[in-house]
Amino acid sequence: MAVTLADVARLAGVSPATVSRVINDSAKRVNEDLRERVLAAVAQLHYVPNAHAQHVARPRKSAVGVIVHDVSDPYFAEITRGLQRQAGAHDRLLVICNSYREPERELAYVALLRAQQVHALILAGSGYHDDAFTERLNAELGAYQQAGGRVAVIGRHRLVGSAVLPANEAGAHALGLRLLGLGHREVAVIAGPRWLTTTTDRLTGFRRAAEELGVELPPSRIVYTDFTRDGGAVAAAELLDTDPGLTALVALNDSMAVGALAALRERGVRVPDDISVTGFDDMPIARDVTPSLTTVKLPLVEMGERAMALALGDDPHPRSEPAEATTIWRESCAKPR
Repeated sequence: MAVTLADVARLAGVSPATVSRVINDSAKRVNEDLRERVLAAVAQLHYVPNAHAQHVARPRKSAVGVIVHDVSDPYFAEITRGLQRQAGAHDRLLVICNSYREPERELAYVALLRAQQVHALILAGSGYHDDAFTERLNAELGAYQQAGGRVAVIGRHRLVGSAVLPANEAGAHALGLRLLGLGHREVAVIAGPRWLTTTTDRLTGFRRAAEELGVELPPSRIVYTDFTRDGGAVAAAELLDTDPGLTALVALNDSMAVGALAALRERGVRVPDDISVTGFDDMPIARDVTPSLTTVKLPLVEMGERAMALALGDDPHPRSEPAEATTIWRESCAKPR
């Protein structure tokens, strides 16, 4: 039979109210001798407090709500590793919600987590090109902050709270300069969804590199698709059907690049002998595909750690921290044939 709070009170020789104050670390102080008797009784009886009753009596705000686009996506899996590592160091529980890049679902999760009185909210992933949605989300987050909650985001958003900002534009610009510097002129881009700020930032960086080196990048050589392996495979096939003379495909994340490599392999197109391929993010799989993938490395685990540190830190003032991007050159790129 489960041990109750009343059992602890009887063994310790105190009132149930005193046991409750000790277990819940109440602001009402308990005599040290009584406190030690209660703790001794708890240990002897192996009493486990009822978490739900504790929350009803006095929310402990020990949880942190995390909203990601999809934790099964390698990008968010790596970020979540960092979030969990830092949360564990602070004895915090993570409540992870997948929005699947659906703004309304994201908004609903913010409201739900607010109702659960979590200590902090972290939103990881791209912002949206949607002013009306951003205004509504900011209203929810602003009210949460006014009530004492903390907010941190990963990625470019126009939201309240602290932010970890990956160098998406700068990373794509550096990759573009190096790839195009090899002499590639017939280049196409496999972009992510048009309505995400991450897509805009990475595409802007690559376009800037192309302009600086005098390389044309017409709209017909940019395909917007899902940030997925299948999205990359379909886009690669479409681009090659339209323009078989391409010498390089630039995918704006690694999952799409892996899909592109699969589509090229099915067609008997050799990488990098016939065409070069690049990705972005440096997922663990980028080193293991054949050929290994040239990409842009973001410190994803560290980004998660830093976002959690911002959310749990002592400084209540929002601030932004950059996360640098590094070009990782591997076997999938070479000079044009």
